[in-house]
Amino acid sequence: MGWLSDVLKRNSELEWMFDLDLTYETSHRAYLKRMAMETCINFIGRTVSQSDFRMMKNGKRQFDDWHYLLNVRPNTDQSAADFWQDYVYRLIYDNEVLVVLGDNNDLLIADSFTRDEFAVYPDVFRDVTVKDYTFKRSFRMDEVIYMTYNNEKLSSFMDGMFADYADLFSRMLEVSKRNNQIRGTVSVDSNQALDDDKRTKLQDLIDRLFAAFRSNSIAIVPTSKGFEYNEVAKGDSNGKSVEELAKLKRDLVDDVAHILGIPTSLVHGEMAEYESAIKAYIKFCVSPLVKKIEDELNAKLIDKQAFLNGSKIEVKGVKEKDIIDNAEAVDKLVASGAFTRNEVRELFGAERSDNPTLDEFVITKNYQSADATEGGEKG
Repeated sequence: MGWLSDVLKRNSELEWMFDLDLTYETSHRAYLKRMAMETCINFIGRTVSQSDFRMMKNGKRQFDDWHYLLNVRPNTDQSAADFWQDYVYRLIYDNEVLVVLGDNNDLLIADSFTRDEFAVYPDVFRDVTVKDYTFKRSFRMDEVIYMTYNNEKLSSFMDGMFADYADLFSRMLEVSKRNNQIRGTVSVDSNQALDDDKRTKLQDLIDRLFAAFRSNSIAIVPTSKGFEYNEVAKGDSNGKSVEELAKLKRDLVDDVAHILGIPTSLVHGEMAEYESAIKAYIKFCVSPLVKKIEDELNAKLIDKQAFLNGSKIEVKGVKEKDIIDNAEAVDKLVASGAFTRNEVRELFGAERSDNPTLDEFVITKNYQSADATEGGEKG
């Protein structure tokens, strides 16, 4: 470095150029991960939050405290829709969710907890914290609502993929900035060497000149003899690099949607093949999740003997088809005698009627077996 220092000392302008900081650090773009996760998980959460939780006993819906907690107000700070959306978000993002019954009989979603696992005894949850309050007592597994979503925490599973996407996005963003950068040169007619003070004043003038160009749609700046500004490049105006950035973000959302079983057309609001996409979404994404919730609620809120005697919790409102859109199919199910009208009501999420005639099989069309003789008398 000795010879280089000597050269730089002899030429202060050259020394100033070599003093530029040409290093940069690639950002991890954490918001990319947040954007993809929020988009897909909240999509599922909003769907499940529309569920109707029914306490059933001998085929009749029961309106009790559990009905109020599950469908109206689980706790003092959340409505039922907010509660279940938060429940689903934590379940998918953290791969587990714990709900405890508070001292005031509120359903509370734990922010953190410690789980002690046992082989033949129920697991125990301790240090259960909700917001800034930590319960001093422990909770057994049979006292809480606890669910896991997958075999591995989704956030940890996707960290590697997000890191690769973040590096690629950062590089594409830098390229886009360079392609759209306005470059120019400034010529100064001067026979005198620029010392530090003069160079600082000149740089300040250039900075204010470029600031006027950048921040105003119409910019008028004074000119003087011996001072000339020339643009070298005006940037890439075709917008191709911006489209590539948007496509990369879309691909990231698509990857998360595929993992969660959401058709990508639904996430992006596309109407092409909407009906088939909805069917696939309900069948492969929402229905398994709702079944998990239903099983956990039945296991923890209904004892074994009561369940065997016909008491159960049903989650309706998400998996069922719209009865108006399927009116023709409803007519065929009843008219053929395959289902009673009460059974059809249950298939479409409606409650059974107390009218006994709706439990009778009726045939309103002339259905008969293939080998039946049509007309005439048996000879």
